[in-house]
Amino acid sequence: MTNALAAAIAIMAVMPSAIGEAWLISRAIDGISRNPEAYSKLRSSMILGAALVETTAIYALLISILCIFVA
Repeated sequence: MTNALAAAIAIMAVMPSAIGEAWLISRAIDGISRNPEAYSKLRSSMILGAALVETTAIYALLISILCIFVA
């Protein structure tokens, strides 16, 4: 029971990560629509930012899997 609770708490870190990634992408699209000349610069920054935000979700998933199967 406590393993499942620990995994649920660890996976709750995915929600802010998903919200942050969605916000990042929406702002990049907004910036591209306002200034199409900055497409390549915004795209590369968006991909780098999305990769960094996604690692938070991957770490939370890894921790939740470890809580379930190792403990």
